[in-house]
Amino acid sequence: MPKSSKKQIDEDEKKVIAELQKNSGDSIENIAKNCGFSRQKIWRIKKRLENNKTIWGYNAVVDNEKLDMKRYMMLVKRSSQPVGDAINKITKLTAGKKGEEIGIDVLSVGYMHGEYDVAIVFMADGIKNAKKFKEIMTIELPNLMSKMEILEYVFLLRDGGITNPEIEKMSEFF
Repeated sequence: MPKSSKKQIDEDEKKVIAELQKNSGDSIENIAKNCGFSRQKIWRIKKRLENNKTIWGYNAVVDNEKLDMKRYMMLVKRSSQPVGDAINKITKLTAGKKGEEIGIDVLSVGYMHGEYDVAIVFMADGIKNAKKFKEIMTIELPNLMSKMEILEYVFLLRDGGITNPEIEKMSEFF
């Protein structure tokens, strides 16, 4: 099979993506070594993945406790009201300054299939600010949500595809 076949390119990209998911901050040389590719090939694949938006960005996996922050998930069930401008409002609330003003750092927002329609994962310094965020969502999007729940993460076993280095602490919860 020629090196430049679509199948081979896809396999090479998947190999590079797997390495980047393990440690996106690793050097090009280490990624190349782990993949069995040249540095130039890794650089080209990485640039192509960034340009075609397969890779959106890079994150550090952080220990929330050491930052005196807690992680929450807000589950939102839509009402039967027309969405209208809600998408823009949700984007502004979750990616804009409003959350920052009350000490909320939104990590991810996803539209889902199931009982709930939207999941928002965010950081806050406590339940008080998490509930304030929920209140703001309710005020800014009146009649659009029929149900909202806030769940607090107690312990992260894995995050960003990486196993928590303090996994032994999990036993405290069982």
